[in-house]
Amino acid sequence: MDVKALRYFTELVRRQNFTRAAEALFVTQPTISKMVRQLEDELGMPLLVKEGKSFHLTDAGKVVYLRGQDVLAAHQRLNSALADLVSLSRGELVVGLPPMSGGAFFAPVVSTFRDRYPGVELKMVEDGARAIESSVRSGQLEIGAAVLPVDDNVFDSFSLVHDPLCLVAPAGSPWHGRSSLQLADIADQPIVFYPEDFSLATRISDAYRLLGKSVNIAGRSAHWDFIVAMVKARLGVALLPLAVAGRLEADEFDVVPIDNKHIEWHIGLIWKKNSYLSHAARAWITLTRETLLGDENSG
Repeated sequence: MDVKALRYFTELVRRQNFTRAAEALFVTQPTISKMVRQLEDELGMPLLVKEGKSFHLTDAGKVVYLRGQDVLAAHQRLNSALADLVSLSRGELVVGLPPMSGGAFFAPVVSTFRDRYPGVELKMVEDGARAIESSVRSGQLEIGAAVLPVDDNVFDSFSLVHDPLCLVAPAGSPWHGRSSLQLADIADQPIVFYPEDFSLATRISDAYRLLGKSVNIAGRSAHWDFIVAMVKARLGVALLPLAVAGRLEADEFDVVPIDNKHIEWHIGLIWKKNSYLSHAARAWITLTRETLLGDENSG
């Protein structure tokens, strides 16, 4: 049903006069007559009967007028809801974040987003970078953080952090004071490691195999704070990104960068190429650039 024709018909019935309806709608009387005929043709039945300068409604006209007001009200609510989405007054955004990067890196973005768009419900899905990449690929997630590089035929992305991994050991370790280490220097050490499905776990394991070694796994966790707690308890050492390791207390831990380009922590924001992005997702991209990269012209 043509909503515009319905609106003209409803206004005519409300005003009970073609002239007054035309003035209210800022159109000519013939335009209103044309719209009413168009609506009658669409419905296949007359809606009003003219009697000189006045008219009265048919049974169908009474039904269309009564129910038409509901349709017009619903149309207005729809337009208002869509306007709210565009202005980010309401809505929902689900973002995929790896546990390692969430608290260490994205907390300022989350805080700024909530302050700027309090009407948008923000949900965080914590999962490994590989699982997040898969969810964005399948459309389950609009946007997420993943380990780069990703397939640029499938994804759009931009880099956020490119950090070396660091050995994290209890203070006073044999590596205290070193400026850097080779992976071979710690290849026999027990390591508090990542879950098997983490991209970083795969890359580290591959690097060990190149040395003819396998990772001596003392325990696993997806959360850096628990990994650090196990290191502090001397269960083993850990390999953590500089963005995380650099936040640790210097008097409790020795932190030494690992000189190995193949196992660096390269995190970026990804979304599916040539797919629709909600206004909230676009706002998240803009805020991430502003907050983490200082790009004030990103919007």
